[in-house]
Amino acid sequence: MSGFLFVVPPLVGHINPAVGVAAELTARGHRVAWVGPDAGLVRRLAGAEAEVFPCAGTIEGERPADLRGAEALKFLWEWFLVPLADAMAPGVRAAVDGFRPDVVVADQQAFAGALVAERLGLPWATSATTSAEFGGAYDGIPKVADWLRARLAELRERIGDPDGTADPRFSPHLVLAFTTPELAGPSDRSRVRHIGPSVAERPVDHGFPWEWLDPGRRKVLVSLGTANADVGGRFLAECVAAVRERADRIQALIADPGRTLPPAADDKDVLVRPSLPQLPLLERVDAVVCHAGHNTVCEALWHGVPLVVAPIRDDQPVIAGQVVAAGAGIRVRFGRVTAPKLGDALDTVLYEGAHRTAAARIRTAFRAAGGAPVAATHLEALAAEETR
Repeated sequence: MSGFLFVVPPLVGHINPAVGVAAELTARGHRVAWVGPDAGLVRRLAGAEAEVFPCAGTIEGERPADLRGAEALKFLWEWFLVPLADAMAPGVRAAVDGFRPDVVVADQQAFAGALVAERLGLPWATSATTSAEFGGAYDGIPKVADWLRARLAELRERIGDPDGTADPRFSPHLVLAFTTPELAGPSDRSRVRHIGPSVAERPVDHGFPWEWLDPGRRKVLVSLGTANADVGGRFLAECVAAVRERADRIQALIADPGRTLPPAADDKDVLVRPSLPQLPLLERVDAVVCHAGHNTVCEALWHGVPLVVAPIRDDQPVIAGQVVAAGAGIRVRFGRVTAPKLGDALDTVLYEGAHRTAAARIRTAFRAAGGAPVAATHLEALAAEETR
């Protein structure tokens, strides 16, 4: 029996993929624990019985909505990723001391997990909940790549092993990529294992009105994720308008955590709720409109559902490019798209077969990759390798 410590940021899309892997390891008799800034969120997603070690760390500041490209990346690192690593490091060290793991499983954006493990001489695996950086997205922009390396070097001096050389985003021992080359393209990085999405059961939404779904109409799920609630109002309103123009044949289910849309009583065409039971709905919907967040994209394609993607920032343009290149969806401009253009994109993915065929091909590849059980087997092998 081995011990595995999962180090996660306070982000739903980064915790969810790890939940299935942790559950599989637990089912195999291993010790599993978590450390992250939001213990309540971890327990809500992983189960009330999850062992969670506390640590500091919050999302610093409110990101300006109009930041894009290199400026958005700089803000992400300076105001979230680097301060988060500094804040988490003492708690991660305390969790290692208290739990005594054989392997640390560090989310790709929880740098403290990788750097503390490296400093203590522990083997660590990367939980890569986005594939955006596998293709060297910033290699063609030398100034950006140099700036990132400098920030990581400074961080290593503070909380890691000053003599270490590994990039904390890519473990030299094992990188668990929750995707496959059929979507992300090939990777030339060493120790990357494409395991496909890790899709685990989530708490049941007993209050969802399943009877609302009309079997005679196509259904569209609209979600911009939990981190974009402050910027989605205009886009969601255009989605509503596009669906209402097609209400004779389409229903829309819209996640609106920021409550930017007005409530509509007895609306048979558009259902707006702060949150939706995404996984069971993906078994029933015909298309997804989203921000190209890696988790939402992969869960949609796990179910063979084609997409309309409207990337906002961070890794989302890269993931949107993967969707389009794979033929599984259409990209629209988040800040400028209108209801007619959204409607045209929906008509295409709903009624023309090419995108659904591509989504089905990726679904087959995802399911063949093995998901959480294969990830658990790779982690077991890493633990066994280190104890030889």
